[in-house]
Amino acid sequence: MSTHDQQKRQFLRKISCCGGALASTFYAGNIQAAASKKTALTPQQALDLLKEGNTKFISDSPQGSKLGKERRLEIARGQTPIAILVGCSDSRVPPELLFGRGLGELFIVRNAGNTVDTVAEGSIEYAVAELGVPLIVVMGHQRCGAVDAAVSVVEKQTNYPGSIGQMIEPIVPAVLKAKSRFGGKSYTHEALVEASVRENVSRVVNRLRLSQALLLEPLRTKKLMVVGARYDLDNGRVEFFEG
Repeated sequence: MSTHDQQKRQFLRKISCCGGALASTFYAGNIQAAASKKTALTPQQALDLLKEGNTKFISDSPQGSKLGKERRLEIARGQTPIAILVGCSDSRVPPELLFGRGLGELFIVRNAGNTVDTVAEGSIEYAVAELGVPLIVVMGHQRCGAVDAAVSVVEKQTNYPGSIGQMIEPIVPAVLKAKSRFGGKSYTHEALVEASVRENVSRVVNRLRLSQALLLEPLRTKKLMVVGARYDLDNGRVEFFEG
């Protein structure tokens, strides 16, 4: 190889390395900019969008969700969710579909019985503090299996194997509170399950409103709203508890 060819190759390598460094810097800058982007929606505006999406869902006229390659690439470098959804793992309760939302619009925390433990708390606090999410929705649903199991623990002293029993434990206080509301009057198993679903949601909502340090300031300044909700398996409607 001639001296000229060697010099030419060395020059091309330098150009390539320089271009790669510039590209990396540009890419990193885009990631940082995307990561710092937050939704401009108010808590009420975010809630209104969820209500609108559910209305279209139950009328069998779902709105065009943000899906596909273009949307996937748009959010690949950063997320800007409009709401945190604390929901049940039940396969019949898919949050994005119920609210007509697309990729990157909901920050979802799901487990059987829509309870909140340390891991869930950290996820919620991260979404509020770092992503600027303005709305938290805690959603239970009709005929919830985890709540039904907790009712059986209270009413029949049922024992569940493995980690299932531990999973149900946080729901038991909600069942006891719901049961006390009947005031000694007779009730059916189904009625107690339904009352317990609502009480379980209320307990989680109150916990998030009152005990999470990273949530207190945005709640005080009205930059964050925490609401409860209940999904009806039969008609598809989401009922919100905004009080």
